[in-house]
Amino acid sequence: MGISTSITRLSDFYRRHGSWATIRRASVAATRALFSSRSVLFYCDLARLTTPVAALPSFLEVERKSNAAELSAEDLQEMTGFWSPKLVNRNMKERFGKRASLWLIKSAGRLAGYGWTLWGSTVEPHYFPLGHDDVHLFDFHVFPQYRGRGMNPLLVTYILQSLAAEGAGRAFIEAAEWNQPQLSSLFKTPFRCLGKAWKLTFLGRTIVYYWAKNGTLSKSTKVTVQRH
Repeated sequence: MGISTSITRLSDFYRRHGSWATIRRASVAATRALFSSRSVLFYCDLARLTTPVAALPSFLEVERKSNAAELSAEDLQEMTGFWSPKLVNRNMKERFGKRASLWLIKSAGRLAGYGWTLWGSTVEPHYFPLGHDDVHLFDFHVFPQYRGRGMNPLLVTYILQSLAAEGAGRAFIEAAEWNQPQLSSLFKTPFRCLGKAWKLTFLGRTIVYYWAKNGTLSKSTKVTVQRH
């Protein structure tokens, strides 16, 4: 996440929640950035995912959007009401411009959460280059009132099954090592753990460090990836 994006989020949080809550949030964010910056990488071989798209419970539905015009005013309000409207709209413009898909999960007609997918590339430099038929899943979010109900694994699994039916090759996703709820959620999906990594993008190049399963740096620790 860029510095300007972080500042925008923090400013918006301050307007909504006040100074003390903002100080606590900034402290947590700083601690995570300094001491818990590794990500856990996951993959799914979609060619082996032969299970058809599962039917969701009757009160749930998933919608796929390919541009902002397809979003209802209510859904857009839910998304911009929780995050900074400026940031949400900027992200949407960039991501839809790259032909990303926005997946919404709704409970009884109300937006409960969402996530993004992008075929063949990533919005930001990734941990390794993706193939033409690979899909990156990113920025999944479940609104607080719907957490603890299994919304995220349901949505992720639905997306993976849908992508497999469309002929995608592999799917990739990552979660911060400190984000235990997200990690627990992903282990309930067809995704499998690929390993842990840390990256830094500087002057147009991305440096990636990988960790072995025993927690030590692997022999091939540093990989430099050209910005796409």
